[in-house]
Amino acid sequence: QVQLVESGGGLVQAGGSLRLSCAASGRIFSSYVMGWFRQAPGKEREFVADIRWTGGSTNYADSVKGRFTISRDTAKNTVYLQMNSLKPEDTAVYYCAAALRNAYGDSRLYAYWGQGTQVTVSS
Repeated sequence: QVQLVESGGGLVQAGGSLRLSCAASGRIFSSYVMGWFRQAPGKEREFVADIRWTGGSTNYADSVKGRFTISRDTAKNTVYLQMNSLKPEDTAVYYCAAALRNAYGDSRLYAYWGQGTQVTVSS
């Protein structure tokens, strides 16, 4: 069993930055993939980025490439999402999730989820 707790959300002006953190408790196996998803009001949950726990390879949604960076600190069991050049359309609840293996950005394949943290970008 893995528990995930996100933090770092808030209100920021367009062009600003935020860093989200996801603290994981429980056993993180080497095959795990950690992902960030987001859900805006009235929209479906969408993939943002993921990172392999071992090796650190990453994938990003086209909408955030070049602006967001996902990273992890294996010693602290924590995953980060650095968000720069934020836009109003980035406004959403951001969720951290863990998949037992590569999930190719498919939320249905993620086994564990955090409670979410609100990010609001004002224009």
